[in-house]
Amino acid sequence: MNRYLVIAMRLPQFDTDQIGPHREFLDALREQGRLELAGGFSDKSGGAYLLRAADLDEARALALADPLHLTGSSRLDVYEWQAA
Repeated sequence: MNRYLVIAMRLPQFDTDQIGPHREFLDALREQGRLELAGGFSDKSGGAYLLRAADLDEARALALADPLHLTGSSRLDVYEWQAA
């Protein structure tokens, strides 16, 4: 499995009610062994998480199931990350 960095940036219509469902989503990924790291940015503009997936398509599919994306609260970008 490869690593994929998901950057989630809050949009003007960010809905704070989605924070709980987003955390539950991340917890489920962690239980599946798909999530390595996650956290918010100190300036409250968004956050990032590190996924494990077979390929970029799978990583995008996982990230696009995030409630932050589904509700239009945040823009999510997914990058294959070749960190050492």
